[in-house]
Amino acid sequence: MPCRCVDAKGAPVMRVWPALRRLWVLVWLGAVSVHTARALQVTDDRGVTLNFVQAPQRIVSLLPSLAETVCALGRCARLVGVDRYSNYPASLRQLPQVGGGLDPNIEAILALRPDVVLMAKSARGGERLEALGLRVVALEPKTHADVQRVVLTLGQLLAVPDPTSVWRAIDAEVSAAARSLPARLRDTRVYFEVNQGPYAASEASFIGETLARLGVKNIVPGHLGPFPKLNPEYVVRADPTLIMVGEDGAEGLAQRPGWQGIRAVRERRLCLFSAEQSDVLVRPGPRMAEAARLMVQCLTEKALPVVVPGPRP
Repeated sequence: MPCRCVDAKGAPVMRVWPALRRLWVLVWLGAVSVHTARALQVTDDRGVTLNFVQAPQRIVSLLPSLAETVCALGRCARLVGVDRYSNYPASLRQLPQVGGGLDPNIEAILALRPDVVLMAKSARGGERLEALGLRVVALEPKTHADVQRVVLTLGQLLAVPDPTSVWRAIDAEVSAAARSLPARLRDTRVYFEVNQGPYAASEASFIGETLARLGVKNIVPGHLGPFPKLNPEYVVRADPTLIMVGEDGAEGLAQRPGWQGIRAVRERRLCLFSAEQSDVLVRPGPRMAEAARLMVQCLTEKALPVVVPGPRP
């Protein structure tokens, strides 16, 4: 605005600095708004891009690995509801449960007034939740690279300053677990059963990727899919020297046709994981390093040293 100022000769002049200052403030605020919008723009696994005015403060998660990732990023307090299977960290057990990925309780989710609902791409109910006005971000990690991507995406959504450091820590601990496995146990031929069927973890699964980083041999090739249902005879023919399986799935293992002849069964080279340990092993998320350590412990206790044939005399 003009002011009553004069120059050296006494002539009136206009002061322009206040106007320039206001213009600079407007430009700065505009730049901040653009930066914020970009920082809170995420694209989920459906290819849907969502923009958020601010980081969500009330979150409902319908996938345990996503809830665990939110907590690993330091935003656990923002979770207001979880699926029935989310149980880590222990604080999640105190939150309202809103069904599961295949049977979400839409009314219960609405009652929690979430700013965003996190769910797997393959989960049900996403379109209905969106039709009711809720924001849905669908993320479904299946590989180590997917876990990294989900950590970074949720870090961006939740305005975490350095989500990359969270992933680096996970990856470094998996590598440390791999280095801790004695060289004499590498190349052990392993069969990892996810659940009865039998369904196995192949080389293409995140579990298979962890086994590969440990340096052991997965008897189930990746071309069968990440978690194929096998003919039990396949395992008999492959004859693994070590079997990893949950306690619930181990019952009746030796009674399967032909399985008494499998070396791992015959010599009791079985790693039986508790329900809590199985949760760690089958969730592609921030506890992958703990899963790798469980595998190393199993191999150390149960595996025979791999004999490498020497030169013939």
